[in-house]
Amino acid sequence: MKTLEQIGIDNLKEHLIKNWMTHDGMWFFHCLQSCGIDEANRINKAAIRSLAAIEFKRAMQLFGITRTDTSEALRDAIDAAFAVSKGDFMKFTYTFPEKNLLRWEWQGNTCFAYQGMQRMGVIDRYQCGVLYRVLCWIESAGAGYALNPEFEGCLMHTQGRCAGEVRFFLP
Repeated sequence: MKTLEQIGIDNLKEHLIKNWMTHDGMWFFHCLQSCGIDEANRINKAAIRSLAAIEFKRAMQLFGITRTDTSEALRDAIDAAFAVSKGDFMKFTYTFPEKNLLRWEWQGNTCFAYQGMQRMGVIDRYQCGVLYRVLCWIESAGAGYALNPEFEGCLMHTQGRCAGEVRFFLP
């Protein structure tokens, strides 16, 4: 049997994030079966909002970040949150091409939530929880923002791709 040291931090992180995302998907699936898609979306977003504030604060503490009141500080906090919650299997990129701007893009149709909702047969009514989570991080930091494109549902389903920008309102 391998030790944790032999497995390595990167493999351990990937394993834990895959398990967390599988749990999240199974939770949504069972909620969907019990409550229907509208209630599953509502409960999912409520759970995400509650979780996001806690996980964002924990990531900041882990990396020694104490503030989010400037563009640079918020960028550092978002980087910290992604560092502990984004797995290699999540085929998206995000960048900060200029002050107060976060840009994201999924590669092709590789979003795990999109694929899962397609398999469940509810992609046409699914409310994206992945981007909602990031927006809740930003809100928990106390930052205002504008989203482009604004959307409901799943961008990959409605527009054929998931890409966009979040503009922050910070000094």
